[in-house]
Amino acid sequence: MSLAAPVLHRTGEGTPVLLLHPLGVDRSFWDGVLPALDGFEVLTYDFPGHGRTPVPEEPYTIEDLADQARQLLADAGYQQVDVVGVSLGGLVAQRLAADAPDLVRRLVVVDAVVVYPEPMREMWRDRAARAPVEGVEPFLDPTLALWFTADRLAEGGPVVESARRAFLGGDARGYALACRALEQADVTGVLDRITAPTLVVCGEDDAPPFVAAARDLGERLPDARVVWLSPARHAGVLEQPEQFRDALVGFLRETRAEGLR
Repeated sequence: MSLAAPVLHRTGEGTPVLLLHPLGVDRSFWDGVLPALDGFEVLTYDFPGHGRTPVPEEPYTIEDLADQARQLLADAGYQQVDVVGVSLGGLVAQRLAADAPDLVRRLVVVDAVVVYPEPMREMWRDRAARAPVEGVEPFLDPTLALWFTADRLAEGGPVVESARRAFLGGDARGYALACRALEQADVTGVLDRITAPTLVVCGEDDAPPFVAAARDLGERLPDARVVWLSPARHAGVLEQPEQFRDALVGFLRETRAEGLR
């Protein structure tokens, strides 16, 4: 299906880098990363049914989200960008890099699978069915437990509270449609079309499917490296911001310099 274009936000000047957020939040997820991206033009937007982007009338797929991103960038005049995606955003980033290899200069995949194992697919089916009726609150505690280590949750603080508020502020139907897309997601068959230099980032304490996927991507993609954040679970971008920023900026600047030789 064709998704309506969201609003593309641009910050800074330099090499364009597109940041794709995870499920249940919006582009503000990246606020802590923006100051580190000096010398880059940072592009962000909200996925359908997240933040300020309206909820679609019909279900969509990861392929639809990748097509939406490609069209959004084309309409804005971008011919090449770096793409960074976390979880849901990481799946979209992989699909975009596979479908439009000339568009994606460098790829960063953070805490994302290639395809979900059946127990997690069942979880997404359950949430897709329940969220329109019950709202997102029943899924808050499981989400925070996936995102943060037990010590960080016990400690609390502004990072955890900000994630809590962002999740509870989300649209229940938008969340359900995204869960449905995740349940159906599978980029296994297109990985061999990814040619961009790739950084794979994962929390050392993330759930086993994400850890396994990080290792798999590091082995299967032709020009990939893997960085582990520790201690961190699924939201290492938030839990270990300095480690993540160092890995991200180091990769982008290093590969940019190599491309200029």
